[in-house]
Amino acid sequence: MDYEFYMKAALKLARKALDAGEFPVGCVITYRGKIIASGDRKNSKGDMKNEIDHAEMVALMRLTKKLQKIDAHHLTLYCTMEPCLMCLGAIILSGIREIVFAYEDVMGGGTNCNLAKLKPLYRDNYISIVPNILREESLMLFKTYFADQANDYWKGSLLAQYTLSR
Repeated sequence: MDYEFYMKAALKLARKALDAGEFPVGCVITYRGKIIASGDRKNSKGDMKNEIDHAEMVALMRLTKKLQKIDAHHLTLYCTMEPCLMCLGAIILSGIREIVFAYEDVMGGGTNCNLAKLKPLYRDNYISIVPNILREESLMLFKTYFADQANDYWKGSLLAQYTLSR
C-alpha cells in the first residue's frame, strides 16, 4: 500500500483548509486503491464554529452515498491528524478497517482508545491504525496555523503548545 501517495492527497486538502483560515486537517477515504470521498475541516473559524465539521466527518458524509454499493471492509481512511473520539466512533460504525494518519493529536486523539473495554458495537470491529505517515509535512501545516495570531481555534491549548514546541 502506498500510504504516502494518499496522505499527500489529504495534505492538499489540509493546505486548502489552512489557506481558507480553517484548522488544517484533510481526509481522504480510499476503496481498493481509489479515492472515493474526501473532506477538509470546516467551521473552525467565524460565527459558525462547531466541533462537528471535522475533515473525517465531512468525508464520511460524502461516503454515505456510496456505502450500499461497496464492501466497507476494503476502505482506508487517511487523515492529516489523528482522529478524535467522535470521528473514531463514526469511522468504526462506517465499517472502515484501516486508519492512516500523519500527526498525533496529543490533546484529543482517540486511536489509543482500548476498544476491548467498549460495548460490542465498537469492540467487535477490528481496526488497524497506521500513524506518522508524512508526519513532518502535516506538523508544518499545524505550526503555520498556530503561529498565526489571527487563528484562535485551540489557541493556547495543549495541542498548540505541543505543536509549536516541535
